[in-house]
Amino acid sequence: MAITAAMVKELREATGAGMMDAKKALTENDGDMEAATDWLRTKGLAKAAKKSGRTAAEGLVAVAVAGGKGVAVEVNSETDFVGKNADFQAMVGKIANAALGVSDLDALKAADLDGKTVEQTVTDAVAVIGENMSVRRMAALEGANVVTYVHNAAATDMGNIGVLVAMTGDNEAFGRQVAMHIAATNPAALNEADLDPAIVEKEKQIQMDIARESGKPEQVIEKMIVGRMKKYMAEVTLLNQQFVVNPDLTVGAAATEAGVEITGFVRLEKGEGIEVVAEDFAAEVAKLNG
Repeated sequence: MAITAAMVKELREATGAGMMDAKKALTENDGDMEAATDWLRTKGLAKAAKKSGRTAAEGLVAVAVAGGKGVAVEVNSETDFVGKNADFQAMVGKIANAALGVSDLDALKAADLDGKTVEQTVTDAVAVIGENMSVRRMAALEGANVVTYVHNAAATDMGNIGVLVAMTGDNEAFGRQVAMHIAATNPAALNEADLDPAIVEKEKQIQMDIARESGKPEQVIEKMIVGRMKKYMAEVTLLNQQFVVNPDLTVGAAATEAGVEITGFVRLEKGEGIEVVAEDFAAEVAKLNG
Protein backbone atom coordinates (compact mmCIF):
# COMPACT_ATOMS: atom_id res chain seq x y z
CA MET A 1 0.00 0.00 0.00
CA ALA A 2 1.30 3.48 -0.87
CA ILE A 3 2.01 5.63 2.19
CA THR A 4 0.82 9.19 1.60
CA ALA A 5 1.89 12.40 3.31
CA ALA A 6 -1.66 12.80 4.62
CA MET A 7 -1.44 9.41 6.35
CA VAL A 8 1.88 10.30 7.94
CA LYS A 9 0.43 13.63 9.11
CA GLU A 10 -2.61 11.89 10.63
CA LEU A 11 -0.47 9.39 12.54
CA ARG A 12 1.89 12.11 13.77
CA GLU A 13 -1.02 14.16 15.09
CA ALA A 14 -2.54 11.12 16.79
CA THR A 15 0.65 9.95 18.47
CA GLY A 16 3.03 12.90 18.45
CA ALA A 17 5.70 10.69 16.88
CA GLY A 18 8.38 12.09 14.58
CA MET A 19 7.83 12.17 10.83
CA MET A 20 10.30 9.42 9.96
CA ASP A 21 9.04 7.20 12.82
CA ALA A 22 5.43 7.68 11.67
CA LYS A 23 6.33 6.83 8.08
CA LYS A 24 8.24 3.73 9.15
CA ALA A 25 5.36 2.60 11.36
CA LEU A 26 2.90 2.88 8.47
CA THR A 27 5.29 1.09 6.08
CA GLU A 28 5.86 -1.74 8.56
CA ASN A 29 2.10 -2.18 9.00
CA ASP A 30 0.94 -1.75 5.40
CA GLY A 31 -0.80 1.54 6.06
CA ASP A 32 -2.96 0.24 8.92
CA MET A 33 -3.33 3.28 11.19
CA GLU A 34 -4.29 1.35 14.33
CA ALA A 35 -1.51 -1.21 13.88
CA ALA A 36 0.97 1.59 13.20
CA THR A 37 -0.10 3.31 16.42
CA ASP A 38 0.42 0.09 18.37
CA TRP A 39 3.79 -0.38 16.67
CA LEU A 40 4.90 3.08 17.81
CA ARG A 41 3.72 2.37 21.36
CA THR A 42 5.59 -0.95 21.35
CA LYS A 43 8.77 0.82 20.28
CA GLY A 44 8.26 3.46 22.97
CA LEU A 45 8.10 6.23 20.38
CA ALA A 46 4.48 7.25 20.92
CA LYS A 47 5.07 7.35 24.66
CA ALA A 48 8.11 9.56 24.22
CA ALA A 49 6.22 11.96 21.99
CA LYS A 50 3.27 12.11 24.35
CA LYS A 51 5.61 13.20 27.14
CA SER A 52 7.04 16.01 25.00
CA GLY A 53 4.27 18.42 25.94
CA ARG A 54 5.28 18.41 29.60
CA THR A 55 7.61 21.03 31.02
CA ALA A 56 11.19 19.87 31.48
CA ALA A 57 12.95 22.42 33.67
CA GLU A 58 15.10 20.11 35.79
CA GLY A 59 18.05 17.99 34.65
CA LEU A 60 21.73 18.88 34.49
CA VAL A 61 24.28 21.23 32.99
CA ALA A 62 27.50 19.44 32.02
CA VAL A 63 30.89 20.87 31.02
CA ALA A 64 33.80 19.42 29.07
CA VAL A 65 37.17 20.75 27.88
CA ALA A 66 39.67 19.57 25.28
CA GLY A 67 42.46 21.34 23.43
CA GLY A 68 41.63 24.92 24.29
CA LYS A 69 37.89 24.46 23.71
CA GLY A 70 35.26 24.21 26.42
CA VAL A 71 31.56 23.41 26.13
CA ALA A 72 28.59 23.61 28.45
CA VAL A 73 25.43 21.64 27.66
CA GLU A 74 22.01 21.75 29.31
CA VAL A 75 19.95 18.55 29.19
CA ASN A 76 16.54 18.90 30.81
CA SER A 77 14.16 16.48 32.50
CA GLU A 78 10.88 16.95 34.33
CA THR A 79 12.07 16.09 37.86
CA ASP A 80 15.26 16.44 39.83
CA PHE A 81 15.12 12.70 40.57
CA VAL A 82 16.18 12.02 37.00
CA GLY A 83 19.15 14.35 37.43
CA LYS A 84 20.36 11.98 40.16
CA ASN A 85 19.89 8.90 37.95
CA ALA A 86 23.23 7.28 37.02
CA ASP A 87 22.06 6.34 33.51
CA PHE A 88 20.86 9.89 32.84
CA GLN A 89 24.15 11.30 34.14
CA ALA A 90 26.13 8.94 31.90
CA MET A 91 24.10 10.06 28.89
CA VAL A 92 24.57 13.74 29.72
CA GLY A 93 28.32 13.22 30.08
CA LYS A 94 28.49 11.59 26.64
CA ILE A 95 26.44 14.41 25.12
CA ALA A 96 28.84 16.99 26.59
CA ASN A 97 31.82 15.17 25.10
CA ALA A 98 30.03 14.99 21.74
CA ALA A 99 29.53 18.77 21.91
CA LEU A 100 33.30 19.27 21.77
CA GLY A 101 33.20 18.18 18.13
CA VAL A 102 30.36 20.42 16.91
CA SER A 103 29.64 24.12 16.58
CA ASP A 104 25.96 24.53 17.49
CA LEU A 105 22.91 22.87 19.03
CA ASP A 106 21.48 21.51 15.77
CA ALA A 107 24.80 19.85 14.96
CA LEU A 108 24.93 18.40 18.47
CA LYS A 109 21.47 16.85 18.14
CA ALA A 110 22.56 15.24 14.88
CA ALA A 111 25.95 14.10 16.23
CA ASP A 112 26.72 10.39 16.59
CA LEU A 113 26.49 8.83 20.02
CA ASP A 114 27.21 5.10 20.09
CA GLY A 115 25.65 4.55 16.66
CA LYS A 116 22.61 6.80 17.15
CA THR A 117 22.11 10.53 16.92
CA VAL A 118 22.09 12.46 20.19
CA GLU A 119 18.44 13.33 19.55
CA GLN A 120 17.46 9.67 19.08
CA THR A 121 19.44 8.69 22.18
CA VAL A 122 17.43 11.20 24.23
CA THR A 123 14.15 10.00 22.67
CA ASP A 124 15.02 6.43 23.62
CA ALA A 125 15.82 7.55 27.16
CA VAL A 126 12.42 9.25 27.41
CA ALA A 127 10.74 5.96 26.54
CA VAL A 128 12.75 4.09 29.19
CA ILE A 129 12.66 6.63 32.03
CA GLY A 130 9.16 7.95 31.30
CA GLU A 131 9.86 11.67 31.51
CA ASN A 132 10.10 14.37 28.90
CA MET A 133 13.75 15.29 28.21
CA SER A 134 15.49 17.61 25.82
CA VAL A 135 18.93 18.87 24.88
CA ARG A 136 18.02 22.51 25.32
CA ARG A 137 21.22 24.55 24.99
CA MET A 138 24.92 24.35 24.33
CA ALA A 139 27.59 27.01 24.44
CA ALA A 140 31.22 26.78 23.37
CA LEU A 141 34.24 28.84 24.37
CA GLU A 142 37.79 28.84 23.05
CA GLY A 143 40.92 30.32 24.57
CA ALA A 144 44.54 29.79 25.48
CA ASN A 145 43.29 28.16 28.68
CA VAL A 146 39.68 27.22 29.49
CA VAL A 147 38.78 26.53 33.12
CA THR A 148 35.50 24.98 34.28
CA TYR A 149 33.41 25.06 37.42
CA VAL A 150 30.16 23.30 38.30
CA HIS A 151 27.93 24.55 41.10
CA ASN A 152 25.84 22.07 43.12
CA ALA A 153 27.54 19.16 41.38
CA ALA A 154 25.46 15.99 41.02
CA ALA A 155 28.39 14.09 39.50
CA THR A 156 31.79 14.90 38.00
CA ASP A 157 31.54 17.93 35.65
CA MET A 158 27.74 18.25 35.91
CA GLY A 159 25.32 20.03 38.19
CA ASN A 160 22.90 22.98 38.44
CA ILE A 161 25.21 25.66 37.00
CA GLY A 162 28.09 25.18 34.56
CA VAL A 163 30.71 27.89 34.01
CA LEU A 164 33.55 28.19 31.50
CA VAL A 165 36.27 30.84 31.73
CA ALA A 166 38.73 31.51 28.91
CA MET A 167 41.97 33.27 29.79
CA THR A 168 45.60 33.74 28.93
CA GLY A 169 48.20 32.39 31.30
CA ASP A 170 48.21 29.17 33.27
CA ASN A 171 46.81 30.18 36.66
CA GLU A 172 44.08 27.55 36.92
CA ALA A 173 43.42 28.24 40.61
CA PHE A 174 42.62 31.87 39.85
CA GLY A 175 40.51 30.86 36.85
CA ARG A 176 38.46 28.61 39.08
CA GLN A 177 37.92 31.46 41.55
CA VAL A 178 36.63 33.64 38.68
CA ALA A 179 34.36 30.82 37.52
CA MET A 180 32.91 30.54 41.03
CA HIS A 181 32.42 34.32 41.05
CA ILE A 182 30.51 34.09 37.74
CA ALA A 183 28.31 31.30 39.10
CA ALA A 184 27.39 33.53 42.05
CA THR A 185 26.97 36.93 40.34
CA ASN A 186 25.74 36.00 36.84
CA PRO A 187 27.28 38.95 34.94
CA ALA A 188 25.59 40.01 31.71
CA ALA A 189 28.81 40.46 29.73
CA LEU A 190 32.60 40.44 29.97
CA ASN A 191 32.92 44.21 29.61
CA GLU A 192 30.99 47.25 28.44
CA ALA A 193 31.87 46.64 24.79
CA ASP A 194 30.25 43.20 24.92
CA LEU A 195 26.95 44.45 26.34
CA ASP A 196 23.98 44.63 23.99
CA PRO A 197 23.59 48.36 23.14
CA ALA A 198 19.80 48.00 23.33
CA ILE A 199 20.07 46.80 26.94
CA VAL A 200 22.36 49.71 27.81
CA GLU A 201 20.02 52.24 26.19
CA LYS A 202 17.00 50.77 27.97
CA GLU A 203 18.75 51.01 31.34
CA LYS A 204 19.77 54.60 30.57
CA GLN A 205 16.17 55.54 29.77
CA ILE A 206 14.94 53.89 32.97
CA GLN A 207 17.49 55.80 35.04
CA MET A 208 16.57 59.08 33.29
CA ASP A 209 12.86 58.52 34.01
CA ILE A 210 13.67 57.81 37.67
CA ALA A 211 15.79 60.96 37.88
CA ARG A 212 13.08 63.11 36.25
CA GLU A 213 10.63 61.98 38.91
CA SER A 214 12.78 63.92 41.38
CA GLY A 215 12.01 67.15 39.49
CA LYS A 216 15.66 68.11 39.06
CA PRO A 217 16.79 70.18 36.02
CA GLU A 218 17.88 68.33 32.86
CA GLN A 219 21.54 69.41 33.18
CA VAL A 220 21.65 67.98 36.70
CA ILE A 221 19.94 64.80 35.51
CA GLU A 222 22.55 64.30 32.78
CA LYS A 223 25.34 64.36 35.38
CA MET A 224 23.38 61.99 37.61
CA ILE A 225 22.98 59.54 34.72
CA VAL A 226 26.74 59.37 34.10
CA GLY A 227 27.29 58.21 37.67
CA ARG A 228 24.35 55.81 37.65
CA MET A 229 25.43 54.18 34.39
CA LYS A 230 28.96 53.77 35.72
CA LYS A 231 27.49 52.00 38.74
CA TYR A 232 25.33 49.85 36.45
CA MET A 233 28.38 48.77 34.43
CA ALA A 234 30.16 47.84 37.67
CA GLU A 235 27.22 45.60 38.55
CA VAL A 236 26.64 43.77 35.25
CA THR A 237 30.05 43.48 33.54
CA LEU A 238 32.42 40.83 34.84
CA LEU A 239 35.69 42.76 34.67
CA ASN A 240 34.17 45.73 36.54
CA GLN A 241 32.48 43.73 39.29
CA GLN A 242 33.93 43.60 42.78
CA PHE A 243 35.72 40.27 43.05
CA VAL A 244 33.91 38.08 45.59
CA VAL A 245 37.23 36.64 46.77
CA ASN A 246 38.65 40.14 47.39
CA PRO A 247 36.01 42.92 47.22
CA ASP A 248 38.77 45.56 47.35
CA LEU A 249 39.59 44.67 43.75
CA THR A 250 37.55 44.43 40.57
CA VAL A 251 37.76 41.12 38.72
CA GLY A 252 39.81 42.88 36.03
CA ALA A 253 42.29 44.23 38.57
CA ALA A 254 42.53 40.84 40.28
CA ALA A 255 43.27 39.24 36.91
CA THR A 256 46.09 41.71 36.30
CA GLU A 257 47.56 40.89 39.73
CA ALA A 258 47.30 37.17 38.91
CA GLY A 259 49.15 37.70 35.63
CA VAL A 260 46.27 36.64 33.37
CA GLU A 261 43.77 38.20 31.00
CA ILE A 262 40.17 36.96 31.01
CA THR A 263 39.02 36.75 27.40
CA GLY A 264 35.53 35.27 27.73
CA PHE A 265 33.10 33.28 29.81
CA VAL A 266 29.97 31.13 29.58
CA ARG A 267 27.41 30.51 32.32
CA LEU A 268 24.50 28.08 31.90
CA GLU A 269 22.02 27.48 34.69
CA LYS A 270 19.61 24.56 34.67
CA GLY A 271 16.07 25.60 33.75
CA GLU A 272 17.01 29.25 33.27
CA GLY A 273 14.22 31.09 31.46
CA ILE A 274 11.81 28.14 31.42
CA GLU A 275 8.35 29.05 32.67
CA VAL A 276 7.04 26.31 34.94
CA VAL A 277 3.29 26.26 35.44
CA ALA A 278 2.51 25.05 38.95
CA GLU A 279 -0.44 22.69 39.33
CA ASP A 280 -1.90 21.46 42.58
CA PHE A 281 -2.04 17.73 43.20
CA ALA A 282 -5.83 17.57 42.80
CA ALA A 283 -5.59 19.21 39.38
CA GLU A 284 -2.94 16.70 38.29
CA VAL A 285 -5.12 13.76 39.39
CA ALA A 286 -8.15 15.25 37.62
CA LYS A 287 -6.13 15.66 34.44
CA LEU A 288 -4.89 12.06 34.57
CA ASN A 289 -8.42 10.76 35.02
CA GLY A 290 -10.05 13.18 32.62
